[in-house]
Amino acid sequence: MGDRGTSNHSGVTDFILVGFRVGPELHTLLFLLFLFVYAMILLGNIGMMTIIMTDPRLNTPMYFFLGNLSFIDLFYSSVVAPKAMSNFWTESKSISFAGCVAQIFLFALFIVAEGFLLAAMAYDRFIAICNPLLYSVHMSTRLCAQLVAGSYFCGCISSVLQTSMTFTLSFCASRAIDHFYCDSRPLQRLSCSDLFIHKIVSFSLSSVIILPTVIVIVVSYMYIVSTVLKIRSTEGRKKAFSTCSSHLGVVSVLYGAVFFMYLTPNRFPELSKLASLCYTLVTPMLNPLIYSLRNKDVKDALSKFLDKKKSIL
Repeated sequence: MGDRGTSNHSGVTDFILVGFRVGPELHTLLFLLFLFVYAMILLGNIGMMTIIMTDPRLNTPMYFFLGNLSFIDLFYSSVVAPKAMSNFWTESKSISFAGCVAQIFLFALFIVAEGFLLAAMAYDRFIAICNPLLYSVHMSTRLCAQLVAGSYFCGCISSVLQTSMTFTLSFCASRAIDHFYCDSRPLQRLSCSDLFIHKIVSFSLSSVIILPTVIVIVVSYMYIVSTVLKIRSTEGRKKAFSTCSSHLGVVSVLYGAVFFMYLTPNRFPELSKLASLCYTLVTPMLNPLIYSLRNKDVKDALSKFLDKKKSIL
């Protein structure tokens, strides 16, 4: 028992990512599926950032936030997808200790930053609909930059705390992480340490992150709905709701997947992997589609950009 308790993370040089428990005959299919989704993520988010940066009509707070959302989606999916795809072709499926630390740190940074950024976007929509005459005053360039910088700062602080907590645990003989990327929950299952304090701190940290962002989003939309319902014309109500529907769709997909994953009992790891797949790859793929298909300004900017490319060719 003494050996078990003293086998800490300093003796671990790498981990094994178990991934999805499927037969080898499905690895090629999963690789192609991951490759397609990742290619769509790259195309959609790089395209969205390019359109926002090149079209002066999109030089507004809403699209400034949207450009940062695409940046975050692009990077946190890139933390997970390449390694997951490479593991479909290798027997060892190993990831170095440093690689696992980096994956947890970067993923936590970007996913937390996205939560705060979505709250900032909800506040932006609240000001646009409930106080349209003061919109340019409230949503100044300085405030927008501060909200985005604050989102990354909160993500960084949360990431440092989560990563340091995870890797101060002592790990048992098994190095097999039952997931397709390094995550704190499956790593906890490898630990020999008493997890009570760790779980209390993790729950408190999650609450500090999730509750304020959810409260801002919910309260913003309560005011938005109340304001929109007071608009007499059907066309006016439709136009007001259309400016929020894309953001609301993104919020629903992301938070739905996150809540599903963390509410799934540990005895159902495959369900947890599917939920993780939704917010690590599916959500970053869908976000540009949601905003481009439901947003006239983005569709017009995309058409203008493609026409310009055709004229050059």
